[in-house]
Amino acid sequence: MTVRVQAFQFSSFGNPDVLQLSDIELSPPKAGEIQLKHLAIGVNYIDVYHRKGVFAAQLPLPSGLGVEGVGTITALGEGVSNFKIGDRVAYVGGPPNGYSTDRNLPAARALSVPETLDNETVAALVFKGLTVEYLIRRCVTVAKGDVVLLHAAAGGVGSIATQWLKHIGATIIGTVGSAEKAKIAKSNGADHVINYKTEDFKVRVSEITRGKGVQYVFDSVGADTFTRSLDCLKPRGTLVSFGEASGPIEPLSVASLGAKGSLFVTRPSIAHYTADRAEYEAAAKSLFQTIQSGVVRAPNVSTYPLRDAAKAHDDMEGRRTSGSVILIP
Repeated sequence: MTVRVQAFQFSSFGNPDVLQLSDIELSPPKAGEIQLKHLAIGVNYIDVYHRKGVFAAQLPLPSGLGVEGVGTITALGEGVSNFKIGDRVAYVGGPPNGYSTDRNLPAARALSVPETLDNETVAALVFKGLTVEYLIRRCVTVAKGDVVLLHAAAGGVGSIATQWLKHIGATIIGTVGSAEKAKIAKSNGADHVINYKTEDFKVRVSEITRGKGVQYVFDSVGADTFTRSLDCLKPRGTLVSFGEASGPIEPLSVASLGAKGSLFVTRPSIAHYTADRAEYEAAAKSLFQTIQSGVVRAPNVSTYPLRDAAKAHDDMEGRRTSGSVILIP
């Protein structure tokens, strides 16, 4: 039986005002799917990329939006045996239909949520936390004593990464865009904080490391930081580029990596690090344990009603938010 639900959809790529909240009919879950009622919904920068059409070739219009949430299962499709109606689950990935009161989801993307974790905490942390997990534990393996440069250190991913990296024992150099965000980065454990609006981060990194450079750079900013970030690496260091909030990165001359010190550059995607069900579950288990033990705590959380999703996007792009952004149906 179909049910009437509210969901955001858009028919053209563009600014936040392309998002339209509509009443739609939600069909019963298909084989291998679950249906869930959202309790909290995570907002991520990948949603902005989807809305703008950065991945237009992969996103036919009209489309929904949102790839992260927490909800209660209300119906099961044929063949789903590892969950039951009433279970509370979180998810990352799947078709972008998260900005909704209810949705259908492949059961393979659902994760059981520990009872001790509340909905808002999970929605604020699960996507960004799983991103951090694969970036610092599997894409590269950060070890005690490593020196890392972390751009956007006061953002959602940056705040979580700072806490987790501090627990590992890394030395963290974080970049931020304001004095207020510098305080946030410091409170999360950053050893050195650079305000890129008042300081040249390339010069400051050289000063902090006494010219040696860093082992890893984690860069979600893109155009504004990529080239100078390469110059911050020590020989055989690695730049992990996982976003482009400031715009697309210009083409890279592979030969330049040798000239700069036999450097490594990678552009990972969470999709490839959570595609395997066993690996996905293991990553979530690790994340939930770090939350429960207090290693990682929810960063500053900005909460918006579901109907204000467009405003949430506008505030994110205007860099008026720090930490995590969530929607409440």
